[in-house]
Amino acid sequence: MSGRKSLRWADIREGDELPPFDLTVTASVIVAGAIASRDFMPVHHDRSFANKQGAPDIFMNILTTNGYVARFITDWAGPEAMLKTISIRLGAPMCPDDILHFTGAVASTSRHGDEGIVEVKLQGINRFGPHVTGTAVLTLPAVERG
Repeated sequence: MSGRKSLRWADIREGDELPPFDLTVTASVIVAGAIASRDFMPVHHDRSFANKQGAPDIFMNILTTNGYVARFITDWAGPEAMLKTISIRLGAPMCPDDILHFTGAVASTSRHGDEGIVEVKLQGINRFGPHVTGTAVLTLPAVERG
């Protein structure tokens, strides 16, 4: 572990904004994500095939997007955060040579025993508009561990 501390549930408030995260998306990022998730659909690695399907270029698959959503949330929350659910909807395609700009805010907090539950509303926007919108639910320790 890098020594980075996790956020504490007691310090999080509804409406808190997460620090924005910008991901520079290259063709390599798109292809590597597709290969890593075993998604061999040609629209994720073959530009001419993607063009024939009406897409402007190859585009990122949902599993890669989901992974970057998880990174956005856990980079903010820290190493003790446990992602419980991610619920996303894709919109505009995420093509190479663009930036995916993530923003989010705490929608709600609650407590269940020793766990603090946090729901975050998020979005990732690129030059075409919203690429991903959704929510993530995570837990953080609600009591100090000693």
